[in-house]
Amino acid sequence: MRVSECMTRDVTIASPQETICDAAKMMADCDSGVLPVGENDRLVGVITDRDIAVRGVAEGKSPDTKIRDVMSAEVRYCYEDEDVSTVLRKMGELQVRRLPVLSREKRLVGIVSLSDLAQGGAAIPAGEALSDIARPGGEHSQTRH
Repeated sequence: MRVSECMTRDVTIASPQETICDAAKMMADCDSGVLPVGENDRLVGVITDRDIAVRGVAEGKSPDTKIRDVMSAEVRYCYEDEDVSTVLRKMGELQVRRLPVLSREKRLVGIVSLSDLAQGGAAIPAGEALSDIARPGGEHSQTRH
């Protein structure tokens, strides 16, 4: 099965110039804890509710802080035509629960979550990926920038 068969296509995209307050409102509106950040039709980062809490609020930043100041700029992603098992392995290695999905032309076409993949028929590999994701620390630890 390909990622395109189970990903979410309707994705809200934030701008790095918007504020973390704007991002929190967008997350509330779309009931998501993550937003891809795009600029000039390109994916330039990802912001999570945890980024806002840990890199924003915990560091005393105001609600007017720009998304670019707290987002993760090193974006990990997958392609829409990749096999689900490959993406699950990647998620486990990176210790992430979601990945932006790009076309081969590097345009954002959606987002895929661990639960999307599990519901798409990859429950056992998703469980294995979750085991890797749940390891302490890792590349995306909030204590590191």
